[in-house]
Amino acid sequence: MSEHLSTDPYKGVRDFYPADWAKMAAMFAQFRATLAKWGYEEYNASPLERAELYEAKTSEEIVNEQTYTFTDRGDRKVTLRPEMTPTLARMVAGKRRELALPLRWFSIPNVFRYERPQKGRLREHYQLNVDLVGIAANEADIEIIRIASELLKAFGAKESDYIVRVNSRALLTAACAAAGLTGEAAKRYLHLLDKKSKMDPAAFEAARSSIAPRDPLELVENEAGASPELAHEKRALLDTIDALKRRGVGNAVFDATLTRGFDYYTGIVFEIFDTNPANPRSLFGGGRFDRLVALFGNDPVPAVGFGMGDVTFADFLETHGLLPKGDGGVPELYLGTPSAGDIPAAQAFADTLRAQGSRVFVNLTEKSLGDQIKDAVKRGIPFFVAYGADEVANQTVRMKILRTGEEEGLPLRDLPLRLRSGS
Repeated sequence: MSEHLSTDPYKGVRDFYPADWAKMAAMFAQFRATLAKWGYEEYNASPLERAELYEAKTSEEIVNEQTYTFTDRGDRKVTLRPEMTPTLARMVAGKRRELALPLRWFSIPNVFRYERPQKGRLREHYQLNVDLVGIAANEADIEIIRIASELLKAFGAKESDYIVRVNSRALLTAACAAAGLTGEAAKRYLHLLDKKSKMDPAAFEAARSSIAPRDPLELVENEAGASPELAHEKRALLDTIDALKRRGVGNAVFDATLTRGFDYYTGIVFEIFDTNPANPRSLFGGGRFDRLVALFGNDPVPAVGFGMGDVTFADFLETHGLLPKGDGGVPELYLGTPSAGDIPAAQAFADTLRAQGSRVFVNLTEKSLGDQIKDAVKRGIPFFVAYGADEVANQTVRMKILRTGEEEGLPLRDLPLRLRSGS
């Protein structure tokens, strides 16, 4: 006897049945509606990229431990994208002279990382990416962080539901230099600092002392006398946070330990954290990456943006009771047929209803009308109408509201309007 194939999906990924996908689609629709108000355009790309795209500037941990990388049949090293920002940089570099900067772009790709599945982390997820390319001014940083906050508010979140932690890679780099760290030593320190919140304090201090005799964080906290550059960068960052508070992001705070794990960040970095004790975690974040486009042989192009994973964001919405229902894809009307001979006429009538915007499910089986009604209830369709010879002759139908069991009669011509009005 042959062994049956498993019905389980690959570990760490999800199947989306229609009801599940409807919730995702509702979330994506709100993303698109909010970003359209800010003038952002949607783009996309293949999930397959050359492996060297990530080896150049993505986090070493992601490249060495988390990417799905393989050699294709043409002996090319290929990676399933673990993030979208390098793809964005490649696309911008590829048509640099044709594109009208600044670009306000967004995408909702699926991304892949080989990591241990746990709450908020899977091996494949969808990620909203929002980027403003071509503006070096601080106004671009402010706009991106404002949009990140506005996206949460668009789902009904209040500022007390989350906090926006802000730091600057330029500030951290200046602090490292003031502490005598440059090049690889500074890079090692920043990678360690990125893990600080998950480490035992003694273990962090031991690792830090092996890299830097003096902790750059101490200089960030008290920059007096450290270096003029450090003082300048800290003042600039605090001014940005003050501007955010004046312009609608009242929960922005300075966090000197925030680094973001990617090596391509050059300026401001930020993360949004849930304040609910039931979900105490980072939701998403981003920052400025001014030198990424230059990796493709082009002149540097300033850019700032963020990525938001669907899993952690949905956890946030569920924790705060804000998750959209996503029932928009379910048909509004189940058109029942008294006999198999009524199916062609029912299909023709359904066509007229669809032409007026209704979502109609037509029975194609020989089930009794009673069983068809049970089928409609199981599918979650709110209205049921039987359509046969009598309805054709009288040009009227009786519509059953399945939630309440009530029935009402109405002319065929009034059915589309009645469906639009809901139950």
